[in-house]
Amino acid sequence: MSTSTSTSASAKTQGSAPARSFLRWRIVDIVVASVIGVAAGLIFLAWNVGYLGPKALLEPLLPGVQGLLDGPWLFAGVLGGLIIRKAGAAIYVELLAAVVSALIGNQWGGFLTLEAGLVQGLGAELIFLLFFYRRWSLPVAILAGAGAALAGGINNLVLWYAGSGPAFTIIYLISTVISGAVIAGALSWVLARGIAATVALDRFGSGREARVRV
Repeated sequence: MSTSTSTSASAKTQGSAPARSFLRWRIVDIVVASVIGVAAGLIFLAWNVGYLGPKALLEPLLPGVQGLLDGPWLFAGVLGGLIIRKAGAAIYVELLAAVVSALIGNQWGGFLTLEAGLVQGLGAELIFLLFFYRRWSLPVAILAGAGAALAGGINNLVLWYAGSGPAFTIIYLISTVISGAVIAGALSWVLARGIAATVALDRFGSGREARVRV
């Protein structure tokens, strides 16, 4: 009786461990997520300036279509989630990238940059949570990019485009969601697979998965 009970309890523990693994962050998870966040923050800084030219061209054509330029600010959380595969990774990486952008300086101010990073990261995080941190396919990545874009787009409409008419609101949201799905979602998935194919991610599920494919 005692042996049977002990074996049963052990089986339950072993069976539940993988299900809870996405909650446990290792030191290597924190280090790699931080590296991704800082690198993404530097890309944010470059895009803070680089987007001004395309924006000047797009805005006169159709107000709201500048949302197509939002994708480069949204990819950090999606990429972090795809690589780290832990609860909170999307929020952590996107927020850290925003911290880097805010500390070095940008035209939107420190607090609002951090707030935007938190909201965008949360948008991606909710999609990964919806799939219980078990699905990391291209469709899920696209949805995560779209989720980050929708959350960030609504946030921008409240803070920066308050009072905009229905036409602008619809065009902007559609544009930013497309940008998020393609750039933050699909391209992040391709990038994550490329990085995972190297030895850099051998200690991560994403890296081991890539080895199996090879």
